[in-house]
Amino acid sequence: MEVPSSTEVARVHAGKPFMIKLRDAIISRQLSRFSTEAVRKAPVRPRRAPLTITPRAAERIDELMAGKPEIIGVRLGVRRRGCNGYSYTLNYAESPPPGDEEVSEHGVRVFVDPKAIFSVVGTTMDWEETPLSSEFTFNNPNEKGRCGCGESFNV
Repeated sequence: MEVPSSTEVARVHAGKPFMIKLRDAIISRQLSRFSTEAVRKAPVRPRRAPLTITPRAAERIDELMAGKPEIIGVRLGVRRRGCNGYSYTLNYAESPPPGDEEVSEHGVRVFVDPKAIFSVVGTTMDWEETPLSSEFTFNNPNEKGRCGCGESFNV
């Protein structure tokens, strides 16, 4: 369908602003159709995993799951607690929790709770052993602060 120019509409239908509005509506509809087609044809980029698991963390998860055949991975979440707002939670997963984002690296599966996604996106999960402690550590670029003991954080 050919859309008349604004001068043609004004000349033929002088004093009838309805036709100008109709022309604008037709153009708007055509533009939205073209942009919708462009979005449909746009290549889909692979999504980055919300969490990076280091080889040491994967090795420790493997050790924890050894001898527990019903366990398929661990589930990472956050809870409101601690002196600074949130703390990380890790639980065993016996089946893929519905709605969770799955991260598979180095032969282990970590399921990220949907409520925790925005708090942990971009985080690196590691396992560290020091003379005083052995623990999973989370290097989170979204953290705005952390308590003195390191148990809780805020975003």
